[in-house]
Amino acid sequence: MSDWTELDAFLETDPADVGCDEAMRILHIYVELVASGEDAGARYPGVASHLRQCGPCSDDYEGLLGLVTDPPSDGLRQSLIKKLRGRW
Repeated sequence: MSDWTELDAFLETDPADVGCDEAMRILHIYVELVASGEDAGARYPGVASHLRQCGPCSDDYEGLLGLVTDPPSDGLRQSLIKKLRGRW
């Protein structure tokens, strides 16, 4: 017996969904709009659609939104910056 869950999820994908690459390209803009109280989903409906469908991108969105709305302490911020710079 096959598990059709993944196929069902694929078939239910919104055609407006912009995909991971485009969503990640403008995620910082989307997050800033949400953090400032604007309706980011109305401005970027394809990104909103994608974030509803894609768990990993949604996790990134939630994490970035958390950093913007509740920034870490200075010590943790410096630690994060060092770790991120090491990746580039």
